[in-house]
Amino acid sequence: MIRSSGRKKRQKRVRAKIKGTLERVRLNIFRSNLHIYGSLVDNKGKVIFSVNDKEVKDKKGTGTEKAYKVGLLLGEKAKFKKITKVVFDRAGYKYHGRVRALAQGAREGGLKF
Repeated sequence: MIRSSGRKKRQKRVRAKIKGTLERVRLNIFRSNLHIYGSLVDNKGKVIFSVNDKEVKDKKGTGTEKAYKVGLLLGEKAKFKKITKVVFDRAGYKYHGRVRALAQGAREGGLKF
């Protein structure tokens, strides 16, 4: 089995359980080898806004530190748009490392999962 096809199967399984609503939008993440991206998606699949580690002011640090800063920035932007409740969509990634750091940063930024 190819790793990407396994992730696609897990992603499909996770997305079947997670649905964003008008009150609770979906916090979707994408993780590449170098960067991490977080975006808020409404119930129709339209991206409200997106944040990545290239937008973070302090670009120094490890990947998990950058992911934490992306989560903080995501929480601040969501507060500005008056969004507080989200559903976390890990997109088939395991909940550890950079994915967990982004989630913790988003929580401390003001989002509630």
